[in-house]
Amino acid sequence: MAGAALAVAGAAVTVGLSLPQDDGGDAANAATARQDAVAPAGRIEAAPAEGEKGVGRDPLTDAETARAERLAEAADGLRMNARDAEGDRGPQHLSTNLTEADPDLSAAAAAQRRADVVLYDYRTDSVVTRTVNLDTGKVEDTATDQGVQPPPSQDELKQAAQLLIADPLGAGLKSDYKDATDKPLTTAGQLQLSGMVFRKETVADVPSDLAACGRHRCLRIVAKVKNGPWIDTRALVVDLSDRTVGRLS
Repeated sequence: MAGAALAVAGAAVTVGLSLPQDDGGDAANAATARQDAVAPAGRIEAAPAEGEKGVGRDPLTDAETARAERLAEAADGLRMNARDAEGDRGPQHLSTNLTEADPDLSAAAAAQRRADVVLYDYRTDSVVTRTVNLDTGKVEDTATDQGVQPPPSQDELKQAAQLLIADPLGAGLKSDYKDATDKPLTTAGQLQLSGMVFRKETVADVPSDLAACGRHRCLRIVAKVKNGPWIDTRALVVDLSDRTVGRLS
């Protein structure tokens, strides 16, 4: 499995979203991202009870997912040293998926259950991808990349929306929400959110305050009043790395 997608790890994953008409429909789902891991590291933990494990190519169980994430974050002190989107201790979780089958493994090794855990460290603006062997409790491979921007997690979208609500550039969002609901917008939980990573190469004129996007984690959000209309926020970009908001011309 090591090195199977190193070329992918060197390129950002693009997620496209279109703003639908006000018909109550959902925004397009963000694509998932996966980068294969390359350098061995890890720790051992006792295997879980058989009832908590999937079989073969079954999707990961909730117990397997939680265990994989715990092991991935604990290895090499990442949980203590990394920072999430809110600046709290520990990495930001992006995704956890069953590892693709590796035809180079023996039958016995291939039968073991593995998970790829993708994390983001806001302290170093790095994507950390770890392959966890769920049978042995060992982190078998690790890849750390900068300049790679997988699609955002729901937690990141909520954090971006909260920063936008608190910023002067969010005045239009709050005004539109008030017009639609006759209530003030104070928290991201009042909105239905989707979004994408902002890629500055797709814009002709990038404002100076968004020049670090790509190296920084920058998001564009699409906001919808719950059970109500869409609010167009596509001109606004939230830099989660330095917790600022910019506007595209």
